Amino acid sequence: MAPAWKSRGKKTKRKTKTPSSSTLVSSPSTVEPQAAAAETPSIDVLTEFVLEDILRRLSLADLLRAALASHRWRRLAATSSTQPKSTFRSLSGIQRSSKPPPCLLLLEPSESVPKVILPRFLVLDPATRRRTVLPPPPRDTVPDDRRWRSSRYYVGSALLSRTHPTKLCFEAVCFAIDGGHPRAWVASVDDSNCRWRALPRDEQVLVDFDPYWFEGRAVHAAGKIYWHICQSSRLLVLDPSTLSFSYLPVPGELFAHNRNPKYRIGETPDGRLCLVTDAEQQLQLWVRGKGDKGWILERKIVDLLLLCDKLRGRGLPVDPMLRTLCVWPSDMDAGRTGKVFIKTWGFGRFSFHMDTGKMEAPVNQTWQGIWAPYVRLLPRMAARVRGTRELIEFQLVTGA
Repeated sequence: MAPAWKSRGKKTKRKTKTPSSSTLVSSPSTVEPQAAAAETPSIDVLTEFVLEDILRRLSLADLLRAALASHRWRRLAATSSTQPKSTFRSLSGIQRSSKPPPCLLLLEPSESVPKVILPRFLVLDPATRRRTVLPPPPRDTVPDDRRWRSSRYYVGSALLSRTHPTKLCFEAVCFAIDGGHPRAWVASVDDSNCRWRALPRDEQVLVDFDPYWFEGRAVHAAGKIYWHICQSSRLLVLDPSTLSFSYLPVPGELFAHNRNPKYRIGETPDGRLCLVTDAEQQLQLWVRGKGDKGWILERKIVDLLLLCDKLRGRGLPVDPMLRTLCVWPSDMDAGRTGKVFIKTWGFGRFSFHMDTGKMEAPVNQTWQGIWAPYVRLLPRMAARVRGTRELIEFQLVTGA
């Protein structure tokens, strides 16, 4: 045996086992199952955009079942449930809606603001869920603003155009009545940068009535923006290309048999301006013709007495004259759903389909695009929706 001091500087050689040829080359039986498993497609390869597209096509019951699959699917189901289904085609290739939803939504504060003050605005992109809050126009945008501030009356706002398909780059307009003439403010937004400019008063348009009768919600049709004036035979029109105001008279036949007919304006599926009214004890649809054709009576939808018969059991008066006085059109959505919304004197609101004649009570209580009866079934999905408080503070004005 060698001494211990001789073996200290020596390196011990470790014996290594050389693998046999059988271990270097794997058997075909072990390689083929692994390769087959790797080539098998999995649902994990789908992107979130594709999954949202799939979930958006499901009914609400199937969407609830899909949300129980995993945390990721629950998050995607909450996202897809708040976006409109009409932006996508169904599996059979049929368009769900004749008109796509607006690309941007413009909202105003839901709380009452004095009309002498121009409010702030919230612009929301439903596709990307991006949003921005526009501050009110600064006072220095109008020369000698103190002169008009006391008599100013804010009316409404609208979206003019969108300069980028994905970014929040757009133009919006709001207008008020300054000294009996409309004045517009235009906001140019590039992502989060907002720049307001004020236009001179339109001296060609005289507002010789109380601005209280203006309806704040704007209607986009035939390339222009319209505001309804209650108890008036005219509409206020804004041309987005020239940013000039003008009046458009409604059909004179409406006032032939009724001193104060009820009417509402909308847009047809082909983009024309239309009007629904209760003149001559009928629901009538008028369409604005191209060029100098003026208004054209498209069709007579239904008699008001037959419309009241569809509301049996709702407590309407028995007298035919009083029954027709308790029913009038309050809004219309001819381009997207083909419905006219009927308001009654103390008996609720209803929707009437102009093609099928179906009358139903619409569910008008929604939360983040989810129908009210199903909100209690989606507590965790609803909690994941961002910007809830911000959206509750605003109400929808228009989309473009």
